[in-house]
Amino acid sequence: MAETDGFVREPHGPDPDEDGAPAGGDHRIDIAGDASGTVIAGNHNVVIDAHGSTVNLLPPQERPRPVRRERVALVPRRQPEPVGREADLEELEGALRGHGVVQLWGPPGVGKSTLLRHAARSLEPGPDGVLFLNGAHREPEDLAQEIFEACYEAPGYAPTGPELRRLMTGIEVTVYVDDAELTPERLRLLADAAPDATFVFASRERSLLGESADLELRGLARAAGLGLLERELRHGMPEAQYAVAVELCEVALGRPLLLLRAAGLARLDTSGEIRLPRAAEIDGLLPLLFDRLDTAALKTLHLLATLRDADVDPEHVGALCDVPDPAAVCGRLAGLGLVTATERGYRSVADVLPEVRRRFAEPVAVDRLCDHFARWATLATTTPAQVADHGRALELVAEMAERRGRPDLAVRVARAVSPFLAESLRFGVWGRLLDQGQNAARQAGDTTAHAYFTHEKAIRCLMVGRRVVAAVLLAEAVVLWRQLGDNEGVDAALNAQQYTPPTPEAPPLGESPAPGADPGADPGADPGPVTGPEPATTTPDPVTTGPGTGADPGYDPGADPGYDPGGSAGYDQAGAPGTDSGWGWADQGASAAHPATAPNAATQPGADFGAGQGANPWTVPNPAADPASHVAAHSSGAAGAGGAAAGGGAVAATATTAFWASLIAVVVGAVAALAIGVAVYQDLASENRTPPSSASGPSDGSSGGPSDELAGVWKNEKGQLFLITKTGEGSYSLGWGGSCGKTSTHEVTGGSGSYRGTVPVWDESSCGKRVGDVVLSIDVSSDGSSAAVDVAEPAGAEWECRTCESRTWTRPS
Repeated sequence: MAETDGFVREPHGPDPDEDGAPAGGDHRIDIAGDASGTVIAGNHNVVIDAHGSTVNLLPPQERPRPVRRERVALVPRRQPEPVGREADLEELEGALRGHGVVQLWGPPGVGKSTLLRHAARSLEPGPDGVLFLNGAHREPEDLAQEIFEACYEAPGYAPTGPELRRLMTGIEVTVYVDDAELTPERLRLLADAAPDATFVFASRERSLLGESADLELRGLARAAGLGLLERELRHGMPEAQYAVAVELCEVALGRPLLLLRAAGLARLDTSGEIRLPRAAEIDGLLPLLFDRLDTAALKTLHLLATLRDADVDPEHVGALCDVPDPAAVCGRLAGLGLVTATERGYRSVADVLPEVRRRFAEPVAVDRLCDHFARWATLATTTPAQVADHGRALELVAEMAERRGRPDLAVRVARAVSPFLAESLRFGVWGRLLDQGQNAARQAGDTTAHAYFTHEKAIRCLMVGRRVVAAVLLAEAVVLWRQLGDNEGVDAALNAQQYTPPTPEAPPLGESPAPGADPGADPGADPGPVTGPEPATTTPDPVTTGPGTGADPGYDPGADPGYDPGGSAGYDQAGAPGTDSGWGWADQGASAAHPATAPNAATQPGADFGAGQGANPWTVPNPAADPASHVAAHSSGAAGAGGAAAGGGAVAATATTAFWASLIAVVVGAVAALAIGVAVYQDLASENRTPPSSASGPSDGSSGGPSDELAGVWKNEKGQLFLITKTGEGSYSLGWGGSCGKTSTHEVTGGSGSYRGTVPVWDESSCGKRVGDVVLSIDVSSDGSSAAVDVAEPAGAEWECRTCESRTWTRPS
């Protein structure tokens, strides 16, 4: 048994990741230049090199014949058993026996990842084995590809969607997917790729209503919380600290992450005594922890915060932070609840980011990051699988460079990693980097790079079965290569065009195709590897939002805009005590904090570190609100023609005329683009979605500390503790625990000392049944030291509330 970073791989034949041989469709790709390798996707033989990929048809007899592995065992590395989760594990085991899909859900920091990893190692696997995958920032097709590679010996092969389902039919494996923050449609798409597998998805929200067995994970009970504290203290709990520990468990609502931090702070006490922080200090644990970290740990957190929600291998920490033993440093930070360990490395926990930014005026220099990752990707020892595993970090680095006014650096990174991502056959992340590279090349005025990325996007579309879009992009690539006088690029693009839909005669100059015509129809198209709708990224090019705007037919980022990278190991920024309510200072205007009203706002994809001149260097405006930042219409080639054809009217005539006037020497490519413009737009309209707009929230940077009249920790006459966190202007989050062990978070609103909200009521005779809500009123005294609290049942309630009464809350000392 060989242990690698994040995984223990049981012997089951050559590992595709280690071979750099993913799996995918029926197209062949040899990566030339700095990389080499052979892969197949669809039914085309594709050779990728620095001048753009070339394509040839792969005869059926030359296609690979995947060999099924005898048994699959891809499990996470060993870790301490979760405390107090015996009942949850038993419930999960029962759900696995009766359902094909199970969804484990709960708030960040509650312990989903820990339980999921323990289940993958301890529960009975499926008849054909078990797999553990991380779904953070990954598309269903990339995850399905990984499942295929684990089940079959087929180096460099990515089957088409129908072929993948045929090959996976009858394979009964149990697949655990952590951080599965995908839409219900995309979760179904992944489950359908392996029809006889059993899936366990861990996510923050319950989304597969009525389609799966659902297991909500709540905070630990008091006894379990005390057990976790005692284990993490490592030297036992002094009797004098027991009462403090009980209060900590109550105010933390049993969330293991907070208890982990409290124990870590006690271990770091310089007095040598075990002294747990008081419950009233729980909203200030992070600054206290940071104060006791050494330089190596702080530099590591600085780097991980710069790369936000990306998984980073310790080797990069060592190289960029000059830390002698980066794995040990990252391990210690994980033990303190400041970073999350994944199978691909380490990433910052969401609510740690604001504290890092308060201590460091600038993120890690973007030129240094770009130089490091571009060089690393081309090392002989770096595998395509490793490059794909760092896809999120590469995206963020390129995005930072673009936002800092250095699109040339973004081009360098994207171009360095593109061949390796192609070889890895992780089409989702490859598509996103190609899109970033193309946009950056336009901004930098780098026509050679623009031609390269346009060409590669076309090849990718061909590989995933989007032949109509591929035809348009190849036509544009022909134009760009010819403008550069690059005959190799022209030949490669023209060669690939023979495998795109046949193109009818173009309409007269200045006219759009006839209404209803679909000259790009492709009834016999190769469906390509399994794919689903590909939503837009959070940094869309505004010209792609509709017809008549020069829409980029190759825009295909494949990112899930709703993904929250905090995951089960993260911490909900909106409900976290002591967290910064945003990304930066309140006076930074458009570049100021992302609102705390959005969960884990600091790690939403729209947040960025690159900033304009004079802005907070840690933050940037949301591109959706700053159209000028990404308006880069195609000045030549097929994309502009396709968009014009889709738009019709005067815009179409003008764009088409300009297009033909500038490209009269390359009639073949231009005719192809113009003729199938309508078909392309119809194809794109069925795929692209508008990303969600950023929530609005407070800009005062309040962290919900004691200075606010309502936010903070309160205690009633019986000694019960309540945690209230500010989430917006006049909006607060109240952690509420009931006598049946139920805990939940509810909104309280108001101002000027008077606040209102509702909290749940549970049936004590049958714990687990929620019967309704009661009305909560909180009136804070003028000095903020006490509050009159009234709990009343609503009018017309069909149940009796035994605990509805007036109470007094005070601030604990």
